Amino acid sequence: MILGADVGGTFTDIVAVEGRTLRTEKVPTSRVQSTAIADTMDELAHGDGVETLIHGTTVATNALLERKGARIALLTDVGFEDVVEIGRQDRPSLYDPFHDRAEPLIRRADRHGIAPTDDLPDLTGIEAVAVAMIDGHADAGHEQAIRAHLAGLAPSLPVSLSSEVAPEFREFERVSTTALNAYLTPITAKYLTHLADDVLAEGTADSVAVMRSSGGLISLEDAAAFPASILLSGPAGGAIAAEAVATGLGRGRVISFDMGGTSTDVCRIDDGTIDVSYERSIDGYPCRLPSVGIHTVGAGGGSIAWIDTGGSLRVGPQSAGAYPGPACYGLGGVNPTVTDANVVLGRIGATASFGGSVNIDAELAYEAIATVAKQLGLSPVETALGVLRIAEEVMAGAVRTVSVEQGSDPAGSWLVAFGGAGGLHATAVARSLRMSGVVVPRFAGVFSALGLLLAPPRADAVAAVRIVDGDLSAARCAASDLQRKTSERLIAAGSEPVGLDLILDVRYLGQAHEIAIPWEVAEGLAAVRRRFEGIHQQRNGFIRPEDPLEIVAVRCTAVGRPPVSEDVLASWAPSEVSVSSRDVITSTSGGRRAVVIARTGLKAGESVAGPAIIEESEATTFIDVGETATVASDGSIEVIW
Repeated sequence: MILGADVGGTFTDIVAVEGRTLRTEKVPTSRVQSTAIADTMDELAHGDGVETLIHGTTVATNALLERKGARIALLTDVGFEDVVEIGRQDRPSLYDPFHDRAEPLIRRADRHGIAPTDDLPDLTGIEAVAVAMIDGHADAGHEQAIRAHLAGLAPSLPVSLSSEVAPEFREFERVSTTALNAYLTPITAKYLTHLADDVLAEGTADSVAVMRSSGGLISLEDAAAFPASILLSGPAGGAIAAEAVATGLGRGRVISFDMGGTSTDVCRIDDGTIDVSYERSIDGYPCRLPSVGIHTVGAGGGSIAWIDTGGSLRVGPQSAGAYPGPACYGLGGVNPTVTDANVVLGRIGATASFGGSVNIDAELAYEAIATVAKQLGLSPVETALGVLRIAEEVMAGAVRTVSVEQGSDPAGSWLVAFGGAGGLHATAVARSLRMSGVVVPRFAGVFSALGLLLAPPRADAVAAVRIVDGDLSAARCAASDLQRKTSERLIAAGSEPVGLDLILDVRYLGQAHEIAIPWEVAEGLAAVRRRFEGIHQQRNGFIRPEDPLEIVAVRCTAVGRPPVSEDVLASWAPSEVSVSSRDVITSTSGGRRAVVIARTGLKAGESVAGPAIIEESEATTFIDVGETATVASDGSIEVIW
């Protein structure tokens, strides 16, 4: 048995594959994330154990968002102690003079400039150290010497070197990434050690791998040493699975749409290629590590509806989480949420049960929505419709961010919707953006956990270069070294490389930002320019053919074989049909009687016209008036209008 476990803010999703058999579980997220995983593993394995556990975790993300990381020290060159605070001239919000940058993760008193001959400063009270010398990307020797010295003084003190975490030019981004890594190391290592004790020491699993932000798997040890690489661990799994389903259905242009209890994550996928970014900011902190190009907004099933000081209805980003959860869960929550609004509108059944463990109380949902309705002077039904419209507009904005703002028109593409709440809102979002349709895959409620099983082992490496309209021999030399390093890392982790991809970071001379373009080592500058200018034209609307090109980095990615083949998604065997009906409030036609169908009973080729509700244990899909859902050969539901 191979098992994927994705921990979200509200639910923990489990997918287990044994041969051709696939089983799923959705349980409330426990206060200690590993507890729910270990307990569910025991139930699914029936005491026989699991060969491999693949984990998507939010422990690093939560530690950063909640500022619960370690007290860290920065060791750098004399005169560069404040680089992490000076940053760039970019403003976080151009027209908001009151919007400040994120506070540095390192106190001023804990930033130390040291010369090669200096003694190390007093590190009393420090829990981790970030070492980032200004020339660390070009010469790692000084940083390594400092680590060796620290090991003699404090062997258990975690040390992050910029030459290992992010060996690239741009001192601010490199220091920021190294500081992020050091800040998250103690809490992430503690959690992963606890997980190992629960599932490895007890014999529940033979091995554990962790999903990286880049969409590949790394070992438990590497995840503990490089926690900044797993900041988007869970959402990356959903993008991997969405790409697999889209490819199987022949959909070339898609956007993945993962709506869970706390947030919604979207990612653009063109021609089977997931957008991977090498330059992103996470909660205001630059992170120069590869990550799937996911954009996240605070709109999920648990997002709380509230009234601002101007008397307007708002939704999120605050979430009811797993505890106490939406009011309708009956776990003590009283704030009205998106889930409560769906219950009031009949789109979630009054007697529904999520994952067999959370039962819905429609009366509590109505009472919660009514509290906001009274303040607005509206009926609970009108208020519930307003809650959904606001949440859906926030989510549509997220889709625009990964498409329109990157030079890609979402019109004509498909939205692959999953997560417990994705199928309830996907068609409203897609229709507002003139998209072609929506795909709701099988196992939508636990889809990110399934994506963990489809992800390959992955190793990334980067080398800084500087080539201005010249010969690419330096890039080829760097590429050869990177290919060797990444292959060795995969082999050391027990995986044979099956793919080696090279990327160049290219810009026009004088530009502030680069574009990552695929590169074959035999290609010359002319081929690089053609590819670069094609992407530049799409993203920025212009090219400058007379300007010289500057190549500033060479990247290499090595991948192995994923634990589970995509064939697990190919077959669909429906079970007994279950059909009923209930009243539902539609988006445009008021109250209507909607057919309610159990998804497990739908056959390939079968169509359902809205209004209709398709239910499964982990998720619900709402088909509105004027929409038609058709079951594809793999069991996915395709919705058009």
